[in-house]
Amino acid sequence: MQLYCGNHDNAHYFLVIIIDVLTPWQTPDHERSKSGNAPVEILMLQSPTSADAEQSSVQWRVSQEFVPYLDAVKAMEAQVQGISTGTCREQVWLLEHPPIYTAGTSAKDTDILEARFPIFKTGRGGQFTYHGPGQRVGYVMLDLKNRRADVRSFVYDLEEWLIRTLRNFGVIGERREGRVGIWVDNKGRDEKIAAIGVRLRKWVTYHGVSLNVDPDLSHYSGIVPCGIAEHGVTSLSALGISVTMAEIDSALQSTFQEIFGEESHD
Repeated sequence: MQLYCGNHDNAHYFLVIIIDVLTPWQTPDHERSKSGNAPVEILMLQSPTSADAEQSSVQWRVSQEFVPYLDAVKAMEAQVQGISTGTCREQVWLLEHPPIYTAGTSAKDTDILEARFPIFKTGRGGQFTYHGPGQRVGYVMLDLKNRRADVRSFVYDLEEWLIRTLRNFGVIGERREGRVGIWVDNKGRDEKIAAIGVRLRKWVTYHGVSLNVDPDLSHYSGIVPCGIAEHGVTSLSALGISVTMAEIDSALQSTFQEIFGEESHD
């Protein structure tokens, strides 16, 4: 595994270029389906209008039910393999997970304060983070060879995607030098509202972003989020903004097109 670290316009990030196989630290029964691949309700947005659009457009996938983490990783890896070989289209997958903690490549055992939920070790960049109900996860699978083979620019674009999405709801999201993710100034206190962690395989990206819409923020108390103890976490709900997942998804889709320059089709 090779860890790539750097800065881009004062935005600090960590990401993995060469990946290992993901292994769970804990794999409880409720995180495994009996068949090994839990059913997921999928909504595909829009339809291709031409053969060219079908070949080049980004496919949007929205899961209406919670997706077990290992099932999501398995599905992402299959999609990434297909993108690499030209048999699958690029995809953005919007979903929610059951409550879990995931450990990035920079995670430290000392940042586990209380293992309240299953912990999974994954090769994405970053440290410990939480995923759970009320948090919109966006897994982004793009072929950078056909876009811009620049990892720093890709991470910067993910940040910009989140910032513009938040702007749709009157929230000023900002980068912070030396810190991963997107932050808001909540009455003079810096609080994290969105996280970023990515992996690449043959220049195809996966994993991605998570945005706190209305999660139970007390679930973060079991870890030191992203290894930063002196700052808090927040959500749109905690900031007094009531918004549905459908509204979040619509904003994510429209701002994605602004940033990545692709129409979204099934």
